[in-house]
Amino acid sequence: MALPMVLFLAAAPVSGQAGASLVATSVEFRTSDTFLGGLYAAAEMTGRANEKSFAGRPVLIEGGGYNGIWIETQPMGGEMNAKRNMTTAFNNTLLFIEQQLPNGRYPGLIRHHNRDQKLLPVYTHTQGFCFPFHALNLYYWNKKRDTAYLRQLYDSLEKFDAYLWRYRDSDGDGCLETWSVWDTGEDNSNRFAGTKLNRGGWPGEAPPDDPVFPVESMDFMAYSYDARATLARLSVLLGNGREREWLAKAAAVREKLRAYLWDDKRGACFDRDRDNKTMPALLHNNLRAMHHGVFTPEMAGRFVREHLLNPDEFWTPFPLPSVAINDPIYRAGPNDWSGEPMGLTYQRAIRALENYGFNAEMVLIGEKLIANAGRTKTFPQQWDPRTGAPSPYKNRVDYGPTLLAVLEYMSRFYGVNVEFDELHWGALGREGHATTYTQHWDGDAYTIESKDGVAGARINGREIFRAGCGVRVDTDWSGAVLRIINLRPGPARVRFHAGGRETVLDLERNGVFAVPSAP
Repeated sequence: MALPMVLFLAAAPVSGQAGASLVATSVEFRTSDTFLGGLYAAAEMTGRANEKSFAGRPVLIEGGGYNGIWIETQPMGGEMNAKRNMTTAFNNTLLFIEQQLPNGRYPGLIRHHNRDQKLLPVYTHTQGFCFPFHALNLYYWNKKRDTAYLRQLYDSLEKFDAYLWRYRDSDGDGCLETWSVWDTGEDNSNRFAGTKLNRGGWPGEAPPDDPVFPVESMDFMAYSYDARATLARLSVLLGNGREREWLAKAAAVREKLRAYLWDDKRGACFDRDRDNKTMPALLHNNLRAMHHGVFTPEMAGRFVREHLLNPDEFWTPFPLPSVAINDPIYRAGPNDWSGEPMGLTYQRAIRALENYGFNAEMVLIGEKLIANAGRTKTFPQQWDPRTGAPSPYKNRVDYGPTLLAVLEYMSRFYGVNVEFDELHWGALGREGHATTYTQHWDGDAYTIESKDGVAGARINGREIFRAGCGVRVDTDWSGAVLRIINLRPGPARVRFHAGGRETVLDLERNGVFAVPSAP
């Protein structure tokens, strides 16, 4: 049967602030599933409404009543939306680099004064740091055309990492600290009860005199690890000879986190209070640490198996509460990071789980979000973890992290993603329905179509592979197959065709088959 089509095209290439022309991108998505297609269309439409002009430069704001760009959400959100709009993707990153202070501190957010057309950077708190990986991946989305951007990013991340270690280890114990509720973006969190800081921020470069803060922080350690790991990658690209140095510095952060904040008996990380005593609350922040890549594979495996998938803790009927639902400090409330699952957590969970090969778990989480959001075709900030009922904050249902998470999970399941020098093709399939996803990228068309249990991929009409549904296939940019990954919740037998050959694979849950290199 003919498939209803949802088609959106990005703007033509424009000059980027880093000095290079930006390639054109757009996405076509067709499906016979009206439920899925309707949700996709609603997310695309709502996302376009979040595109605004900041001092004459297009950006993608957070939405949901948050009329600015926050460093914890919008560089990540912009990069996820690069497949549709490269201009906002780069501006959502470059504006933070350009507004960085000489001491290395980034603004936690940037607002815009519409009347004066001026940017209003805010330095009262750090507000998370979903930045390094996404900023670097933009270089690849732009077909590696701008080494000036790489140098700019390198200098910026080096300054920020130096800032962290200059100021945020106030007691000199080798563990970085959060100094306010908003530093980690945990608005109203019950775990910081008793703080006297006005409205949750702290603008100074000396620690606050407060009953709660400073707090020895897994989040801040993860920020430094992510920056240093990215600086190592950048060092290779720039040929500056510093890769080993940055890898060693990143490893030192990981080891300190493991030795100081990881509880091997409980299988999770726990922050320490201002007196260096362990704060016992079991937090989703462990998943944030995985997003930044600071956990070892063993640490990530324990947290996922023992806690994330535990129905008494984080695997609630609608998963991912901010605090384990059985923890004494759990509390449900609007914009409260001590309670209900947040759209931003669903957005971060994608990279968190993919980093450690938990692709089947990522699929289960994404399918929960798609099924839930599709009922109302709206995008609230949080939900009731027991019923999945939306809890719209001030009746806002256009929250950017939620709608971008929906679109990003769809691209992981049915579409194409760029990750550095690789293309990741989602061949999950949709039982009983057909899907066709085309990523238009710099004049080329990358298409994956699934129907009747089989997925086929093409580049400009040339077949790359065919495979039984339920897998992800990774290729290089030319389409040469690198690996096949099982996305199903259990073992699977997969028939795979590429290069004129058929291979039958038996893959365990999250199993990976690496295609042998040609002799």
